[in-house]
Amino acid sequence: MTDRSANGFVASDPAAGPSEIELATRRLAAALDALEAAVERRRDFDRAEDELAARIQALGSDRSRLAHELDGTLVRSRALERANREIAERLDVAIDTIRSVLDSGEAP
Repeated sequence: MTDRSANGFVASDPAAGPSEIELATRRLAAALDALEAAVERRRDFDRAEDELAARIQALGSDRSRLAHELDGTLVRSRALERANREIAERLDVAIDTIRSVLDSGEAP
């Protein structure tokens, strides 16, 4: 006579070790655990990839903004250089005029 459990399977002899179904169930559980771990690693990878893409987008925006600011700064710098040259030329003319006035006033 065989002992059948409630699920209809023959009860295994505990001394004989785990049955094939128990072994298969353990392998299935291990495979599901491995799959779950792989899915979690993939989610982490996808999150990291999304964060990296967001950082790259932010860097691109910063680069564009900085390039625009640099262009404006270069224009202003060139204008200041021109103004500096004009002022230097005017000062040179003023100094020459003052010298010539002083020189003409000294001569009797």
